[in-house]
Amino acid sequence: MIDRYIQHHTTAEDEILAQLYRETHLRVLNPRMLSGPVQGKLLEMISCMINPQRILEIGTYTGYSAICLARGLASNGMLHTIEVNPELDEIAGKYFRLANLENKIVRHTGDALHIIPVLEEIFDLVFIDAAKDHYPDYYSVVFDKVRQGGFIIADNVLWDGKVVHQSKKPDRETAGIIAFNDLVQGDDRVENVMISDRDGLMIIRKK
Repeated sequence: MIDRYIQHHTTAEDEILAQLYRETHLRVLNPRMLSGPVQGKLLEMISCMINPQRILEIGTYTGYSAICLARGLASNGMLHTIEVNPELDEIAGKYFRLANLENKIVRHTGDALHIIPVLEEIFDLVFIDAAKDHYPDYYSVVFDKVRQGGFIIADNVLWDGKVVHQSKKPDRETAGIIAFNDLVQGDDRVENVMISDRDGLMIIRKK
């Protein structure tokens, strides 16, 4: 009920994002991984406020969040997005073209932990939404590529509530999220806030 109320009082997604949402649900496994209209609009708003020159997204999936983030880029800005699954490239590329953002988005296919170290960029904004058990690794490998005053946003940091209702021996993904949350909270190089939007977002500012 409250989620419907929130969505009703949030600017609606445009037709391109609505088509991408539908196609993802029709064609792709685990469509709940999609950011969706409320979180997508939040990411777009944050990006517009920062007006970044360079964005890095770890986990493209079908491209919904990349489109939202890229809409806040500075006029000469670029977004780099990394996806491990090559089968998703066709859908993402299709909607980047439809959104007239294909010249603003650089796609990388492969393991982000291998790709990030060779990217010769300093990023204003990083969005982490990939393999949950590797969240601490993504944070560590990307940290030095974020400018001072830049931001890292991580999705799924509540992980369906498993972070507070975990078993004595949590599964790998839950353990990865818990380790990431604790890592950030204990890092005196950053300021951070966790919000309960959808499955939880951690917003981190590098001091």
